[in-house]
Amino acid sequence: MKRLIEPETGEIIQENKPKKVRDVITKSTSETVRMALESVVALGSGRNAYIEGYRVGGKTGTAQKVNNGVYMVGNYITSFIGFLPANDPKIIVYVAIDNPKGITAYGGTVAAPIAKNILEDGIVALDIEKQEGGISKDYRFFDVKYETVEDVVGMDAKEARKKLSNFDVEYSGTGNRVVSMSPEAGSRIAVGSTVRLMLENE
Repeated sequence: MKRLIEPETGEIIQENKPKKVRDVITKSTSETVRMALESVVALGSGRNAYIEGYRVGGKTGTAQKVNNGVYMVGNYITSFIGFLPANDPKIIVYVAIDNPKGITAYGGTVAAPIAKNILEDGIVALDIEKQEGGISKDYRFFDVKYETVEDVVGMDAKEARKKLSNFDVEYSGTGNRVVSMSPEAGSRIAVGSTVRLMLENE
């Protein structure tokens, strides 16, 4: 209990500070579990919560509901709990959907995408930077794939388009030599995203 307040005056009668009782698990166990949960998002059922450039950990849940001691047909609670960065958590999100309709009822397909959106908002709100060293996503044919944008500044337009064949290339300016690009070289963006090239004459 954080505090006791006198209901009429609002005066604080008693205020308690957090007191450590015990460590629930050891630091090494926590690190091991967080790494396992990061692999759930990068390689397993939590793939829909994966955020490119960020280390996301999480676990999906799919529970068949019970009524009068009998499992209900086609009635589930789907859930996902996620956190980031997995190596030093700053955000934790839990999403549960009661009896989702019109979709395959699994935590990874229903709740994980919602949690991802919340985590992305949290990244912006807390200004969390991208980091390397996480588990790379094992992409499947239906996943949105990300690739690194190569540096094409100084190339002619035709050569640049070849280098950026997995992206939609747009030009501005006149000429045939690339003088700048957006997003900048080294950025990781979704395949099919637009890369804008500024051209000038040699």
